[in-house]
Amino acid sequence: MINFNNTLIRSSSVGYLMTEPQSKADKEAGLLSKTAQKHLIEVYIAEKYGRVKDIQTKQMKKGVEAEDDSIDLLNRYWFVGYAKNEHRFTNDYISGHPDIITVNPNKVIDIKSSYDLWTFLGNIPDKLDNLYYWQLQSYMWLTGATSGHIAYCLVNTPFGIIEQEKRYLLNKMNVVSEESPEYVKESMKLEFNMTFDDIDISERILIFNVDRNEDDILRIQHKVEKAREFLSELEKTHINFNK
Repeated sequence: MINFNNTLIRSSSVGYLMTEPQSKADKEAGLLSKTAQKHLIEVYIAEKYGRVKDIQTKQMKKGVEAEDDSIDLLNRYWFVGYAKNEHRFTNDYISGHPDIITVNPNKVIDIKSSYDLWTFLGNIPDKLDNLYYWQLQSYMWLTGATSGHIAYCLVNTPFGIIEQEKRYLLNKMNVVSEESPEYVKESMKLEFNMTFDDIDISERILIFNVDRNEDDILRIQHKVEKAREFLSELEKTHINFNK
């Protein structure tokens, strides 16, 4: 049996725990939502069996590969020289790795590299994604920061991803070769849609501000405690399922 009392929840996943159950009865009973339970099954598998589901979309790949370019874009926009934080923080409940930490004022910044112009501008009509809100609250709890920002950045797609998309396009079009005029035209259009140097920097950054909320930080603590109870019960049920 594993002792889940020391299990730490990643800041990027805290938002899953904070979702509320759909039924009023489950909510009043203080139960975890189905979304939270689904995520905790992944935590259980990782803790007990050392297996982690490897999911990487092209959007996620760009997010990783373009992070430095996005930080550079933010620096040029704000005329600052922020560097990427290399330190992971932990407390008794959560762990997290903020992209940027500043002093005077003490704040955290998380970078989101949008895949294209459509996904980037799609953030304007919406309020900040709940997952990102709770991620920032977690970062502020871990670092002592009093405020935070989510910075959506629109930077050029890395060369390797563009070339991969061109190969997909070539196969999909089923043309004779890369020199086929119809492929050349579509390939140029694809590359144009994945690079953004022609757009002013001020139009390629969207910043959402989040202030530290002590009540919400206490809610995170409470949900992690609930999550640990769920993991312990899940293991008991799993081990005794066929008895």
